Amino acid sequence: MAGGLLALLDDVAAIAKVAAASVDDVIGQAAKAGTKVAGVVIDDAAVTPGYAQGFAPERELPIVWKIAKGSIFNKVVILLPAALLLSAFAPWAIPPLLMLGGLYLCYEGAEKVWHWLSPPAHHDTPLDEEVHDALHLEEAKVKGAIKTDFILSAEIMTIALSALDTGSIWFEAAALLIVGLGVTALVYGSVALIVKADDIGLHMAAEGRTGPGRAIGRGVVRGMPWFLKALTFVGTAAMLWVGGSIITHALAELGVHAPEEIVHALAHGLAGLGGGVEWVAGAALHGVLGFALGSVAIVLVQRLVQPALRTVGVGGAAEH
Repeated sequence: MAGGLLALLDDVAAIAKVAAASVDDVIGQAAKAGTKVAGVVIDDAAVTPGYAQGFAPERELPIVWKIAKGSIFNKVVILLPAALLLSAFAPWAIPPLLMLGGLYLCYEGAEKVWHWLSPPAHHDTPLDEEVHDALHLEEAKVKGAIKTDFILSAEIMTIALSALDTGSIWFEAAALLIVGLGVTALVYGSVALIVKADDIGLHMAAEGRTGPGRAIGRGVVRGMPWFLKALTFVGTAAMLWVGGSIITHALAELGVHAPEEIVHALAHGLAGLGGGVEWVAGAALHGVLGFALGSVAIVLVQRLVQPALRTVGVGGAAEH
């Protein structure tokens, strides 16, 4: 009897060791995949604060929370199962889907750059015409943010999937779940801090117990507009860099190595100036490539896609 109990305990201990190793493996794979999506995460965190601007301070955090819940739904309910189905039945489709997502990022980034270089005389504001109260405006902003999040989340989950090497659909599911929830917490926690920073600064400036504390509060209030502008710039640069690098890497996986090799060769030529310089040069070259591809995509959308959609009666869908 005692021998049987000891054998059972040995079996339980062995199972526990295997389970612990499995958990470590899943967390390790999730961390590996998470590092691959850093650029898209930066872009996501840079884009989202704009959706909470222009509302009363007491509505800012509820708006961020609504968008965060929509992001979790996008990643966990829609994209995670879709990613697992792709991995199981159509792994060949992952590089083309990555390229489509990368091209979308290039398009978005190039469009922002062209708007900076050549501001339009006026902006079409259908929301201002159709929305007559703050509640409907908030709902429209949240829906728009969740739609944008869906594209970025799809790219995040696809990049993470391509970085996994677990050999098990359950490990892939667990790792993707960790990546999805972790990225969402990181992005929207950062967004919540950004949108409330000016209120925190005002409170410190008015209620701070020490002179340095009040000075820091005033500095935060004065610095936030500049910080938000810088964040917009960083987000746009991240879009172009990530989009360009995704496309060159996906092309290499499909057997077209020339673009990635050219970028690496040019960046490596600057390696003598320091390791950091090589990385910056590679990112900049990918960004230039992303801007070029995005500019071509803008022309194609304006000259071909939008007229075609208007022809079949869905012109509104072509408007960006």
